[in-house]
Amino acid sequence: MPGFSGKHYNRVDDKGRVVIPKELRAVIEESYSTRFYITTAPFDPCLHLYPLEEWLRFEEKVRALPTISDAAAFIRRRVIASAQECGLDGHGRILIPAPHRVDAGIDGEGEVVIVGLIDKIEIWKRERWDEVVDPTKVDSKAFKAELASYGI
Repeated sequence: MPGFSGKHYNRVDDKGRVVIPKELRAVIEESYSTRFYITTAPFDPCLHLYPLEEWLRFEEKVRALPTISDAAAFIRRRVIASAQECGLDGHGRILIPAPHRVDAGIDGEGEVVIVGLIDKIEIWKRERWDEVVDPTKVDSKAFKAELASYGI
């Protein structure tokens, strides 16, 4: 099954809707239903958009976490509690709920970056995306060593 990949720039309209790029919609049509869950990311200032099938897999992993774990409680509160079902409209758009736009700093009709990440899609405010992928702001030597340890 092909996964989501690619980086796409788009704008959020005045109603909070954004078009999911056709390349990502093609993966959806081939491998998934058109139902999604949108949620805040656990640690990054962005949103995650999971196809229903991937959301159910993620939810099962969270269910298996110990209830007394502070890390598990954080994931439940930050990600699970913010999850909202959504779907594509006839124009290939999703509505980003207002609380999610606030969480991700997506204000007004600003530019967003839509990124395919194998099993989910991320939606970032353009300025925040540019910051997190700036190679001058990471410890590239440490990153290279870590990735090499994974055979990448």
